[in-house]
Amino acid sequence: MWKLVLGFVLFAALSLFVIMQAGDKVDMSGEKHGADAVHAPEPAAPTAAGAAK
Repeated sequence: MWKLVLGFVLFAALSLFVIMQAGDKVDMSGEKHGADAVHAPEPAAPTAAGAAK
């Protein structure tokens, strides 16, 4: 039983360490809706016909 508790504590500590080291790279705030959800379309790639003009 104590091994199970020790394993959980070690896994939790390792998980928190990894999350803290990631800094702002990890967004833990959940789903975004409305103005918070920024989905900018990718710019269109130039075509061969457009480049020949």
